[in-house]
Amino acid sequence: MKQLKILEFALAALLRRKFKNFAILAMFSFTVAILSSVLSLTHALKEETAYILQDVPDLIVQRVIGGRHDLIPLQYRKEVAAIRGVTGVEPRYWGYYYDALTRANYTLIGTGGTTANLTLLDGHLPAESGQSAIGLGVAEMRGSTQSGELILVNSKNTGVLYEVSGIFRSESRLLTNDLVVLTDDDIIRFFGYPDGQATDLVVTVPNSNEIQTVAAKIKKILPDTRPITKRELIRTYDMVFNWRSGMMLTVFSAAVIAFCIIAWDKATGISGEEKQEIGILKAVGWDTADVLALKFWEGLSLSLLSLLTGLILSYIHIALFNGVILSSVIRGWSVLFPGFQIEPSFPLYHIWLMTFCTIVPYVASTVIPTWKTAITDPDSVMRG
Repeated sequence: MKQLKILEFALAALLRRKFKNFAILAMFSFTVAILSSVLSLTHALKEETAYILQDVPDLIVQRVIGGRHDLIPLQYRKEVAAIRGVTGVEPRYWGYYYDALTRANYTLIGTGGTTANLTLLDGHLPAESGQSAIGLGVAEMRGSTQSGELILVNSKNTGVLYEVSGIFRSESRLLTNDLVVLTDDDIIRFFGYPDGQATDLVVTVPNSNEIQTVAAKIKKILPDTRPITKRELIRTYDMVFNWRSGMMLTVFSAAVIAFCIIAWDKATGISGEEKQEIGILKAVGWDTADVLALKFWEGLSLSLLSLLTGLILSYIHIALFNGVILSSVIRGWSVLFPGFQIEPSFPLYHIWLMTFCTIVPYVASTVIPTWKTAITDPDSVMRG
């Protein structure tokens, strides 16, 4: 009951200095909202990427010429298949297509390069030439429906009409949102690939412990190739998202610095009005522990309210506005993709991290100067 009465008095004290505390609340909430948005967007995109990479092939072999990805001859399949531990080598045909009509990038892939994640769809995959299956983002932007039509301009600048045989509705919008699936023959004709060449090779290695060994052998046998393992892909995506989120935190470091200045100002001293208030409380019988409890509740109430406000603002920013301020930077060039809704993600350890980095230092910076004043003689404090 005593602590509740002290809390009630602390809330009344905060309201008496409402303009100053509102400024602190606004800066505090803005800082938390920015930090929370960056961490949440990064975590959500990492989850989407992890889902996508579940069914990525064990090993992908690309040909590299002049440091750039090039088409790979199909004759390389025999040399790769002869390596011990390899049970299958299949060519993939895919490429990127910029749609000038919608100003978006699509990923066109042949039916031989699809993964298990693409089984959730309405309709069916292309079974014959002239058919296509498209992602939900492509369908929304082009106004296409199942049994509708999709027109794309091929490498010869000629429009090609495809019948839409299915629309993907996968758990991951990032996976299928920009996807257009055609038959392998249609992909070859659309991009004008030469005979006997594919985009890359998919290598199946049942024993995961042998993947790195097989990759090293492929590189030795075929020096102009670049073997890419699933582990390398996962590590690369993690590094990219971590780098981009770190860059965003650096850009908004001004807000963090402003918050640190406020905390430092609170730690280096309190106002004359607050000192007189503490002196009066000591004079009417409050002991040092009660005064410290009062300032503790003041700091905790203000910082906790700021944290909750910041988290709510972050959720609104992501859920309602799709992270419009930050998502384009964290996603990188994928802003050219058809837009997709990012699901807010707030892991418990992120909330604990923000709590420890904001509430704890602020409450400490409120209590420490109060202790210095509370142990001083009340008469000298009130006299200034």
